[in-house]
Amino acid sequence: VPKSVEEHNKNLLKRIEANDPFALFEMGRTRYKEDGDYKSAFQYWSKSAALGNMDAHLNLSIMYLDGEGVEKNEKKRLYHLEEAAIGGHPVARYN
Repeated sequence: VPKSVEEHNKNLLKRIEANDPFALFEMGRTRYKEDGDYKSAFQYWSKSAALGNMDAHLNLSIMYLDGEGVEKNEKKRLYHLEEAAIGGHPVARYN
């Protein structure tokens, strides 16, 4: 368990470099929520989704729905929503 925020961030960056899908997802969430950097969030979530993270697929579908960081695109929205649903994401399965 990291003993400081700095240690946590250092560990997160190491995990991102190793293509850890959850670390990529977390960095995307930080960019999206804390920084308002939708384009960067999109990049992190795209990589996370490609590595099998269903939360990332769901968030990408929402970005395509709202046009945040990307142009609105119904076809891509449905693709990511379906991937999340097929992968068992509970929210995606009932949308």
